[in-house]
Amino acid sequence: MSKEIQAPTEQVISGWTDPTLDSVRGTETPKDPDKGYIALLGWSVNAIKAAQKFDRRYVVVAPEWAADFCEANNIPFISWDFARLNDRSMEIAQRLKADGVDVAIPLFEETVEWSGAINSVLMDKPRMYGQSILFRDKALMKRRAQLGGIRVGIFEEAYEKDDIIRFMKRVNQTLLKLDGDPNDPIHVKAFDKAGCLGHRMIREIEDIDKIPDEEYPLLMESHLDGWEFAVEAWVHDGEIKFLNISEYVTLGYSVFVPATKELESWRGAITKQIEKLIKTFDIKFGQIHPEYFVTSDGEMYFGEVAYRPPGFKAFELIERAYGFSAYQASILVFDPKSTKEEVDAFFPREVEDATCYAGCFGVYPRRRVVSKLEMPKETTEHPYFESHELVAPTEETVPDRSAFGTHWGLVFFAGDDPLKLRDLLKAQEELDFYV
Repeated sequence: MSKEIQAPTEQVISGWTDPTLDSVRGTETPKDPDKGYIALLGWSVNAIKAAQKFDRRYVVVAPEWAADFCEANNIPFISWDFARLNDRSMEIAQRLKADGVDVAIPLFEETVEWSGAINSVLMDKPRMYGQSILFRDKALMKRRAQLGGIRVGIFEEAYEKDDIIRFMKRVNQTLLKLDGDPNDPIHVKAFDKAGCLGHRMIREIEDIDKIPDEEYPLLMESHLDGWEFAVEAWVHDGEIKFLNISEYVTLGYSVFVPATKELESWRGAITKQIEKLIKTFDIKFGQIHPEYFVTSDGEMYFGEVAYRPPGFKAFELIERAYGFSAYQASILVFDPKSTKEEVDAFFPREVEDATCYAGCFGVYPRRRVVSKLEMPKETTEHPYFESHELVAPTEETVPDRSAFGTHWGLVFFAGDDPLKLRDLLKAQEELDFYV
């Protein structure tokens, strides 16, 4: 699932000062000069809050629109335009190195490549930039996985409509489909966008005509009938230190952590797959977010892997369930000055130490015309309901969803029964939040 860089809303900017920040309250945790100095690439208020409560020095590297907010809230800040690649691109790495920064942590998909380039300079490890390209280019990613003996579906690149037509026909011919049989669907995805962005399921040749020319080139994949799930793993010195399994209820709509006992029963096999992934991609440190499928015959297929926090506020869900800050966990495993003992002491036991199950639902308007936000009683009166971040609509006409689309906001739940939570999240799909 995806995360996108978004500028703060005008309502946030108009207030400037955030009284919940420790830097404003004067309660920020003292920084240890013997530990790492961290650059956070991208914008996340929750990541900043976590850094302020941690003992590492940090600096936020984000677009210019964040400058005034950071100045008003005593947040160390460097302005940088991640959308531009030019002959000044090395400048940010050189500046961070001159300032004594030890590592750059990507907070969003758009900053993964930048972090690889910067860290290759900060750590004098040129291969780190090439590694970051593997995390960004889904076709290269799949080929690297294949070279490592990881099971993947059939995939190819598409540069124009005819490529998709040929691929779809070839896949269905391979599956011995006869004339008149329904097509086995294929998936097309953007090469370098996060999660569901640009993701389409193609069932008929006519569906291909709906893809705008500007979305090419694309990655094409065969469809896998299976149980899709995600993993959040923190890696230090090439070893998994904490592995969370996030259970999708409906892809693009809902997720919860920890997973049900049924999915958790696969933990041993899942752990072996993640260890193979770490070895194949030569991951020594950091936080990864891979997605997999378990098919009905028990085979496990690799979907993709991201080198950044997941979308759908999964870090916040993990913190709600376990009590530790996933953002601080990432700072810890990225920091080259962290010790094995410090890392081992930070993480709780998987599943056993969770105090609840936490999930969220992404709301998409179900009507073409809406006038207001109206939270359903079935949602707000349920004992598992905790909060939401939905806002009133700014327009009455709901835009057509492109591919999987982008949700309008999240609704958060927590409780002690994963099956009840799963059913509750599924039930949200039949409710109208915008009327």
